[in-house]
Amino acid sequence: MKRLITAAGGAVAVAGCVAGLLYLGPGAGRPPADPPLAGAGTDVRAGAIGELDTARERTRAHPKEPTVWAALARAEIEQARTTLDAARLDAADLALRRSLSLGPTDNYAAETGRGLLANARHAFTEGRAQGLRATRMAPDRPDGYAVLADAEIQLGHYSAARAAVQRLLDLAPASAAYSRAAYDLETNGRTQDAEIALRRAVDSATGPDERAFAEARLGDLVWSRGAVDRADTHYRRALDAVPDHPYAQAGTARVLAARGERGKALELYERLVARTPLPQFLLEALELRGAAPSDGRRPGGEAAALAAQVRLSLADGGPVDPQLALFAADHGDPKDAVDLMSREWKHTRSVIAADALGWALHRAGRAAEALPYVRKAASTGWKSALFRYHRGAVEQALGRPEGARHLREALALNPHFSPYHAPRATEMSRE
Repeated sequence: MKRLITAAGGAVAVAGCVAGLLYLGPGAGRPPADPPLAGAGTDVRAGAIGELDTARERTRAHPKEPTVWAALARAEIEQARTTLDAARLDAADLALRRSLSLGPTDNYAAETGRGLLANARHAFTEGRAQGLRATRMAPDRPDGYAVLADAEIQLGHYSAARAAVQRLLDLAPASAAYSRAAYDLETNGRTQDAEIALRRAVDSATGPDERAFAEARLGDLVWSRGAVDRADTHYRRALDAVPDHPYAQAGTARVLAARGERGKALELYERLVARTPLPQFLLEALELRGAAPSDGRRPGGEAAALAAQVRLSLADGGPVDPQLALFAADHGDPKDAVDLMSREWKHTRSVIAADALGWALHRAGRAAEALPYVRKAASTGWKSALFRYHRGAVEQALGRPEGARHLREALALNPHFSPYHAPRATEMSRE
């Protein structure tokens, strides 16, 4: 498996974002890109909080040691992901500055920490530079390649990301490396190889957090192929490892909705967004709620929460979660979606960003401008039903006959890809 990518000729991606990155959305918090560390049977934030306390104690015990300050910075970044508190990134920055003031040369831990911080802030060009610096400093240590891979894939440098992931696999064939390899493989349309990589991520997991993350990703992967029952199995395994794991709970809610248990799905979403108000979860809940006639449940607050996050994102000028842009495009003001993703496109050239910008332009009545972006989203071969649907809708709006084919392909990949958009794809494919 160490030669997974080279031997199979492939390349990496997680639904939404690369493992280790932090989507800095606005509003009540800053949504994380992947699940946090935790012990079995605990809230998923508890592990990160405990690690942060330990890291702080070490800086008090060894205030002159640069490595402990770098470790504190990593713990602060993890805390930002798990508590949705982006102020922790400023604390991480201070810790890294302290580490470098104590050890200004050959401080590998601080250099990789700076790369993690840059990626968390969506400063991917800076993250790439830090990753390259770290790999030159220590070409036989893995952390720099993880930073580099995460930055390269968000910049749309897929060949470079593949090379970094392959080197990471060579040096440290562990769960984090296999998860990144799976992301690369899925991005390039090689879902079966991605599943192999994620199974190895599960097998090599050293704790419940890694196991839960890999199982939840396996759930997402098989869900993307319409395998509802298999997805449910993986989400349950993730929840067995880490109860209240947010991505596994969201996956379970999608499974319930696909099985027609809409009320149970909404109850689960309501509990989830009360604790972890990520745009992805809010948007999924909103679209499920609006996909069927009222069942007597009180209206949810998802639209108001997302609208508030859009306003803050427009105002703060920071990184944009594409899920916010998709909300604005479909349920708010599409011009806001265009503004948000046009800004993000200056920093992020991933296929996810291309798809969101293309859809925003289409919904704003600019289908001709949208076409190059939805085509770019398809350029790596990622088998995403949502991408196919977006492309089909844009092409159909432009009178292109291939539009209906892409709509049918979306439904063939996963007929449950969205309770809101799948019925629209069905209707449009018949036109």
